[in-house]
Amino acid sequence: MNNIRPPQVAGYFYPSDPVKLQKEINLMLANCKVSVSAKIIFGIIAPHAGYIYSGKTAAYAYNAINGKKFKTVIVISPSHSEYFSGISIFDGDAYQTPIGILEVDKIISEKLLNQSKVIRKSQEGHRREHALEVQLPFLQTVLKDFKIVPVVMGDQTKLYVDELASAIAYVMDEDTLIVVSSDLSHFHNKMEANELDSVIENHIMNLDPESLMNDLASSNCEACGGGPIAVMLKAAKLKNIKSSLVLHRSDSGDTTGDNREVVGYLSAVVYGD
Repeated sequence: MNNIRPPQVAGYFYPSDPVKLQKEINLMLANCKVSVSAKIIFGIIAPHAGYIYSGKTAAYAYNAINGKKFKTVIVISPSHSEYFSGISIFDGDAYQTPIGILEVDKIISEKLLNQSKVIRKSQEGHRREHALEVQLPFLQTVLKDFKIVPVVMGDQTKLYVDELASAIAYVMDEDTLIVVSSDLSHFHNKMEANELDSVIENHIMNLDPESLMNDLASSNCEACGGGPIAVMLKAAKLKNIKSSLVLHRSDSGDTTGDNREVVGYLSAVVYGD
């Protein structure tokens, strides 16, 4: 493997020392137990702030898949660091974290690319993006022997949501998992944030991507990864997956004690019988 994307936010969003990182993740998992009795787990939603702020909420989602077996994990992230049109699948060989190397599943990547002209192989969105990267150490802790498809949405409007959802539904099977990376509302007071974030929570519980997209467009709710959330919900409907559960919701004020301008976090699981 010649083209390996090194970690960009280790030592900032999470510990750069592998021993400290593993210890921190294991502690969060131990303290955030959840039980999901489902034969088929289609995907999870997890936040992407620094672990000190959102790691506990993320741990609930990762406990839902802890010890399960998947061959491929499609990780869908928004782009914070650069704007580009379309949808970018990493064109390299692997992502690296302090825990180790995660190889890109090039077979599933090619199948996605062949389903839509708005999906392309690129470095765009992958160079410095934290939202995708912070999910990977959790995945390396709870799963074994899997590859990833790193997907970053440069544009989250309806066309791109529909195209990616259709492509993902085409490649999904019981050996494949979706991980969506998203935070919720930004910089409202705690009460306002709760009102906004409860709108997204209801849409996830109802598996309603259309209403979610409408409310995002109307500013009735906020999520930097709203498009990726809608992608998973829409793909789930295309695959006749009918159940979802919001596992935990929090905000940055729970850590800092400052409730004047908070960032919202949510974890959820989408599953079938």
